[in-house]
Amino acid sequence: MLKMPDADADVLARRAEIAAALCDIVPGEGVITEETERRAYETDGLTAYKQLPMIVVLPETTEQVRLVLKYCHENGIRVVPRGAGTSLSGGALPLEDGVLLGMGKFNQVLEVDFANRCAVVQPGVTNLGVTQAVAHKGFYYAPDPSSQIACTIGGNIAENSGGVHCLKYGLTTNNVLGLEFVTIDGEVIRLGGKHLDSEGYDILGVLTGSEGLLGVVTEVTVRILRAPETARALLIGFPSSESAGQCVSDVIGAGIIPGGMEIMDGAAIQAAEDFVHAGYPVECQALLIVELDGPETEVDYLIERVRQIAEVNAATTIRISESEAERERFWAGRKAAFPAVGRVSPDYYCMDGTIPRHQLPHVLKCMNEMSEHYGLRVANVFHAGDGNLHPLILYDANNPGELEKAEEFGGEILKLCVEVGGVLTGEHGVGVEKRDLMGTMFNDDDLKQQQRLKCAFDPNSLLNPGKVFPTLHRCAELGRVHIHGGQTRFPDIPRF
Repeated sequence: MLKMPDADADVLARRAEIAAALCDIVPGEGVITEETERRAYETDGLTAYKQLPMIVVLPETTEQVRLVLKYCHENGIRVVPRGAGTSLSGGALPLEDGVLLGMGKFNQVLEVDFANRCAVVQPGVTNLGVTQAVAHKGFYYAPDPSSQIACTIGGNIAENSGGVHCLKYGLTTNNVLGLEFVTIDGEVIRLGGKHLDSEGYDILGVLTGSEGLLGVVTEVTVRILRAPETARALLIGFPSSESAGQCVSDVIGAGIIPGGMEIMDGAAIQAAEDFVHAGYPVECQALLIVELDGPETEVDYLIERVRQIAEVNAATTIRISESEAERERFWAGRKAAFPAVGRVSPDYYCMDGTIPRHQLPHVLKCMNEMSEHYGLRVANVFHAGDGNLHPLILYDANNPGELEKAEEFGGEILKLCVEVGGVLTGEHGVGVEKRDLMGTMFNDDDLKQQQRLKCAFDPNSLLNPGKVFPTLHRCAELGRVHIHGGQTRFPDIPRF
């Protein structure tokens, strides 16, 4: 059963006082205290777990964020930052005694600088919103997670989101140039800017993917790219997932880096086709979508190379897009795969793990065996080019024990990822979902070192506690507290 930090009775007793103080900082409708209104924030994309937040605060300015965090720091109140709430790892799961800091009102594109190929946006701008702001000049923002119509740039930074095109153009960390963020004690810090590299420590890299544990982002500078001259896609059907996986390895091994490379298995193919009618070959057991972009001559050459490799790997169907509309139709099913699967099962559990590409056939075979063992179906949809798996475990939460069985199945998949040389996550983050599996990937020294970094930014562990780390350590345990003249720093913190 999921264990979150115990609620602080003293903080709960001061709820009315805390709400009044926050109303002074964020006036109007910026503070939500009514239970029915707080209910909208009780969970994120990991809907199996819910917790009503103590108070919800919706700031509109950096100054308000600064004052809220400063107040919470001075009064020992936990804070959970939240974007659009699309996290699939429980990264924005609220706390009973915590303030949920919703950043949805930070939704403005502040500047578009085409000369320097960047855009300055607030963290509440949607991922797709960045591309829409620059598309009229022939530019786009490369990271494109499946939830891009709803997920926000701030959340993308928290989880280091990827998407279909991350194989060639990188994850969020490869496309963020600068940040403004606020620390828990109310200090506003700016990192990077309209340039590629900054001197000194890579704090920008540390913040990207930190899951709200280190600070709250209030402004982002992202890189925008010129839209390619040509983009075409191949729709390739295979008799098995193993042969599709081998084709992926062979394409990359040939030195070809597609713009996107995705695999769907038989269950996902059928669900997506029934949902969007993209023309997928439902008789195939695996579908590989390969997008190639660049100069037209280069694209034509690479398409032929990929076709030849696919034929060697026993491809049964090969279709090549002949128009932009057809290319978009190829991708429509993949982009809608998650809601499509939701139509054929009462519930599904979306996993996220990454493996070396050459292990794809082996891992897919093992997952099929696990599926039979647990008696639960799996629909596989994943970023094949970089080995980022997204198995969808189908279950019915109304059947006693099935949720627990699905979670156990998912844990075994993630352990398998680590065993073959991969990692626990690719782009969904650790959150609460994978928190207790961190020990399978990191030893105690590794985890303590990570927590020392956390302590440097947040010594009282007030920012998003209960996430990422399986065992929460106080800074004193890690040798970070010094005693002078018998006066203990942070005397209010319980000692072990």
